[in-house]
Amino acid sequence: MTITSKSPLVVAFGEMLIDFVPDSAGVSLAESTGFLKAPGGAPANVACAITKLGGNSAFIGKVGDDEFGHMLVDILKKNGVNSEGVCFDAHARTALAFVTLKKNGEREFMFYRNPSADMLLTESELNMGLIKQAKIFHYGSISLISEPCRSAHMAAMKAAKEAGILLSYDPNVRLPLWPSAQAAIDGIKSIWNHADFIKVSDDEVGFLTQGDAEKEDVVLSLWHDNLKLLVVTDGEKGCRYFTKGFKGRVEGFSVQTVDTTGAGDAFVGALLVSIAQDPSIFQDEGKLKEALKYANACGAICTTQKGAIPALPTNSDALDLVNKSKAK
Repeated sequence: MTITSKSPLVVAFGEMLIDFVPDSAGVSLAESTGFLKAPGGAPANVACAITKLGGNSAFIGKVGDDEFGHMLVDILKKNGVNSEGVCFDAHARTALAFVTLKKNGEREFMFYRNPSADMLLTESELNMGLIKQAKIFHYGSISLISEPCRSAHMAAMKAAKEAGILLSYDPNVRLPLWPSAQAAIDGIKSIWNHADFIKVSDDEVGFLTQGDAEKEDVVLSLWHDNLKLLVVTDGEKGCRYFTKGFKGRVEGFSVQTVDTTGAGDAFVGALLVSIAQDPSIFQDEGKLKEALKYANACGAICTTQKGAIPALPTNSDALDLVNKSKAK
């Protein structure tokens, strides 16, 4: 895929935090003797995924006025992400997450947020000027869990919608952060019908519907009339897509998986770069399949090394993998 010189802006909103990942896979947090610190937080990962592919992104959120917070903003800047929308909180710490990697590269999380700075972003701190420059406004659901961040999230979404900006939603279910499973379902669904584009994993479909994610009618129970595109990611099997006019499946890529952290964010970033460049892909199945194949390649590459942001692919990495598979 070719990226034009100044790709339209995607603004990602939400949390950025530090993931502490055990230096050896397959051990519990208690057994782990050492941890590697990795920048994390899905919306921030998406912002970095976009710039690494040659797109144009900004991140809006809040970190602590501490060493970790400043480190995270430096990482955004090094990755070419516009950080004008990031605030520092003098009284709250940057969030931390301890992540255990099971033998198969899947993850479990333990969070330190009491409350963390990202939860304390207020509506008055939003950089509305930046939001209004966006072609796409992207967010998750963690920013809906508590006030004042929830109100800031709602206000940002409303401003984007009123400015005619596409709304992109990846709920990114993190159950330990919600008061209960039902609270998570209700919270995630509370903004469901506003989005133009939603990406969910097969596991999240199962959780949100309490049904079998393989079944099309179960997936389609998540469809709403404002949606332009619903994508279900099926891990290494690829993804399924649903629009008003067509639906189908795009095969994934088989790679040597080390750590699945950030794979979904790499996928979303890649897809948002394609949508920002050419929103007609919602109506053009050929273009959509091409964009999803590229996104699948980005997700796959991201699983081949530890951490999210360090493992994000470049445009040429992704194209190499796509072309290799075509050659077979």
